[in-house]
Amino acid sequence: MTDRFRIALAQANPLMGDIAGNLRKARDFRSQAAKSGADLVLFPELYIVGYPPEDLVLKPALQEDARDAIEALARDTGDGGPGLLIGAPWVDDGKLYNACLYLDEGRVAARTDKHDLPNYGVFDEKRVFAVGNMPGPFNVRGIRIGVPICEDIWKPDVVECLSETGGEILLVPNGSPFEAGKEDVRLNLIVRRVKESGLPLIYLNQVGGQDELVFDGASLVCNADASLAHALPAWVESLVVTDWTRGPNGWVCAKGDIEPEEDRETSVYHAMMLGLRDYVNKNRFPGVVLGLSGGVDSALSAAVAVDALGASRVRCVMLPSQYTSQESLDDAAEVARLLGCKYETVPIEPAVQAFTQSLAATFAGRAVDTAEENIQSRIRGVILMAISNKFGPMVLTTGNKSEMSVGYATLYGDMCGGFNVLKDVYKTEVFRLSRWRNAHVPRGCLGPKGRVMPDNVITRPPSAELRADQKDEDSLPPYEILDAILEGLVEQEMSFEQIVAKGYQPAVVKRVEQLLYVSEYKRRQSPPGVKITRKNFGRDRRYPITNAFRDARDV
Repeated sequence: MTDRFRIALAQANPLMGDIAGNLRKARDFRSQAAKSGADLVLFPELYIVGYPPEDLVLKPALQEDARDAIEALARDTGDGGPGLLIGAPWVDDGKLYNACLYLDEGRVAARTDKHDLPNYGVFDEKRVFAVGNMPGPFNVRGIRIGVPICEDIWKPDVVECLSETGGEILLVPNGSPFEAGKEDVRLNLIVRRVKESGLPLIYLNQVGGQDELVFDGASLVCNADASLAHALPAWVESLVVTDWTRGPNGWVCAKGDIEPEEDRETSVYHAMMLGLRDYVNKNRFPGVVLGLSGGVDSALSAAVAVDALGASRVRCVMLPSQYTSQESLDDAAEVARLLGCKYETVPIEPAVQAFTQSLAATFAGRAVDTAEENIQSRIRGVILMAISNKFGPMVLTTGNKSEMSVGYATLYGDMCGGFNVLKDVYKTEVFRLSRWRNAHVPRGCLGPKGRVMPDNVITRPPSAELRADQKDEDSLPPYEILDAILEGLVEQEMSFEQIVAKGYQPAVVKRVEQLLYVSEYKRRQSPPGVKITRKNFGRDRRYPITNAFRDARDV
């Protein structure tokens, strides 16, 4: 009987659809684990293709390539080295499963299929996968291992079945996306399953960015007494070998490193960094270009970009009009200087005058209004896209969630671009994150230490500067009020009466709700951005564009 066992945790960052590249990385992880004397290497959910594959996984060619890669890895295990538990799509009897394969002794020795397929929020696995049977444990070198896959531990049934059928250790491969505050939810869930089953549990999570989702890793090992044995670092790939001993009360993992939990600002900033870095690098952009206005949104976006990619890959462009203040010109230049990135000025006034002349007859007799303001924004978008087309960097959009919620953004203007790191960050949090970055150096950042923006960028009243003396609060409630109402409407799906009961003016709540609903068409055309909150605009929140419903009817 085996009394000692070493399990290597491969907290890996796969590239979606790059089966050959993911295979090479799996072999590298296995080689490292073998040198450390590991008996088994655990990989994240659907690792060989990446997660979530969406409808890509329905392509027969991808299914065949994934199977070929798994069978090649299985042959590798004939060398007497560590076995593998690795996720892959798997076709059996005409049905496609989200599977985890046990590879050892040169063959596919066992398989378990995901039973509880999530179909909420960002997940729609029932669209592409068949439901797996209720799983039982299988023999891994003399140990009865249970492998519930990700969602399988969010309800008690699968773990209960594995416990009752003789499981000794639970190994859980995950593709669990980051959202602020989720760390405590996960830990509480893991402890609950451990206490219910009486079994130790390894929670291994993917790391890296995939479109709007970012996976934080932060994998955990929890002993049967609910004590933490390992807590892996968030945001980075890592291979950690865990040591297990069989005692009179079952298997116990030896104590290892416990990474401290991050506060909200730290974790959100790291999520934005990793999400942007992987989006740019995995899609092979040479870098990014963005409009640097002298405001806090573009300053924070530039800071995240420099931290994620390095100053040499970030190009900032000031696009002044007749309404751009000297204060904005000075602040933008200082942000670029502090960050050390390329900075240039392209005045838009000649283009504005050209549009004004072209539209003079069409607009005759009409007062100047948002049409002229939006022309300025769209000219800026055209210039940034022209730079992108000519030199190759992706345009980084800089609007925040408060603006996207109420449509305080110009379609085909400041909304144009390939990615938006602030898309799921409310304005009040933009201020907090800016102060945080001025006081901290993020882990793994490629940007400078110390301040990255002058205090004036954070403290002065926000303005789009599309007309004289313009302030955001001319058009919107103060951001502290706006963001609180929006969080109630968007994240919490609160009723009009519930929000008013929290002390907000009924007319203000009604107006915000109206702006939220009528701006859906804009959000449908916005670039992707990192998911931060429980309900982002995109995969999480899918409201109809044509929509006459209003909760606030009688105000």
